[in-house]
Amino acid sequence: MNSRRSWLIFSIGSFAYLSAILQRTSMGIAGVAATERFGGSAAVLSSLAVVQLIVYAAMQIPVGVLIDRFGPRVLILTGTSLMVLGQLSLAFAPSISVAVIGRILVGAGDAMLFISVIRLISSWFSGRIVPQLSQWMGNIGQLGQVVSAIPLAWILGMWGWTPAFLSAASVAVIALIAVIIVIRDRPAHSEDHPRPATWAAAIAQLRHSFKRPGTQLGFWSHYVTQSSGTVFSLLWGFPFMVYGLGYEPHLAAAMLTILVGAGLIFGPILGLLSARYPLRRSNIVLGIVAAIGTAWAVVLLWPGTPPIGVIALLLVVLGIGGPGSLIGFDFARTFNPQRSLGAANGVVNVGGFTASFVSMYLIGVFLDLQNGWRISAGGRSDLYELGSFRTAFAVQYLVIGVGVVFLLRARRRTRRGMSRDEGIEVAPIWVALSRKWRRHKSN
Repeated sequence: MNSRRSWLIFSIGSFAYLSAILQRTSMGIAGVAATERFGGSAAVLSSLAVVQLIVYAAMQIPVGVLIDRFGPRVLILTGTSLMVLGQLSLAFAPSISVAVIGRILVGAGDAMLFISVIRLISSWFSGRIVPQLSQWMGNIGQLGQVVSAIPLAWILGMWGWTPAFLSAASVAVIALIAVIIVIRDRPAHSEDHPRPATWAAAIAQLRHSFKRPGTQLGFWSHYVTQSSGTVFSLLWGFPFMVYGLGYEPHLAAAMLTILVGAGLIFGPILGLLSARYPLRRSNIVLGIVAAIGTAWAVVLLWPGTPPIGVIALLLVVLGIGGPGSLIGFDFARTFNPQRSLGAANGVVNVGGFTASFVSMYLIGVFLDLQNGWRISAGGRSDLYELGSFRTAFAVQYLVIGVGVVFLLRARRRTRRGMSRDEGIEVAPIWVALSRKWRRHKSN
């Protein structure tokens, strides 16, 4: 554990995840090109990203069960292979239907990577470094978004659709070769946690994981923190900045890298805070959600076109939401035994992507509706008008607000269980701060 081989496993696993993020976000910079190549409405365009996320979210729990049965290496190899096939299909897609099939394959492959690498970290490392490594792995993976936002966008602009997606597929091929050579499920002489012998036993483990309030707390933590940044980076941020705000495409693509930079800076800080204050992780999550809601309010209520500094601030806050969502997996690790951690992580990972595809699709629907009303009133068609984006983006308050309500309920049940089973009482944050302040004054 925590050996030199462990760090090699971590490095290759993180690179495989970086490749997955590149494949996932490649459509984010190709939204305008997809409209030109395939045509269609905003809702049709959103289907390219939404179907990918639906497949991703739908597969998380089955993938978690498969990890518990067969180990993460098999899933990483399968997932990377599917992403290669998906990007090749997209590269040569003659129609929107073939492109959708390609994105389905990408979503299916992507679904197998993240929780598999999380499981590798838990198997190859121990101690307080585990939540920090989870944050670092997430941050390294997000560099795949930088690759899609800058080099891939440049290839798309210079040589077109097919070379761009072939380039993305080639990165996945490199990751596949590295995984075959290096990745193993666990150290050679480590304790082998018994794997479920039958599918019935695997499903029983899943059921027990799902019922644990701590797993549900992880699900809702991931739901409320991850979705807004994913919606922006994966589909609607680029058209919003190019058409709604009037940015040049290269500037819009470069702006998307701010999310990654914010994650790289704040991810390790959140990892340290989670390790140092494990009883206050839900407060960290709620603080991130409050910051995201405030940043969006400033942008949506700004009179006229928001200045670039305000958009940059929004992107910084959305970037914090990415590593913030990894706290959900720390809840899963804390409240589940190692043998069922794959299923628990799968449950958690459904959260943010469920919120993402719901928000993503609703934004496309609201853009289409407003454009239809504008045309009916005798105006000209303007699908990506700034005012339409303001209204459409506001739907996130409803989607995330539902998640906050359920997060608070899951936290209450989790704390009751900790009090009953372990005698650990967690006072509300303001009570704890008040006590600390009184102790400080008395000293």
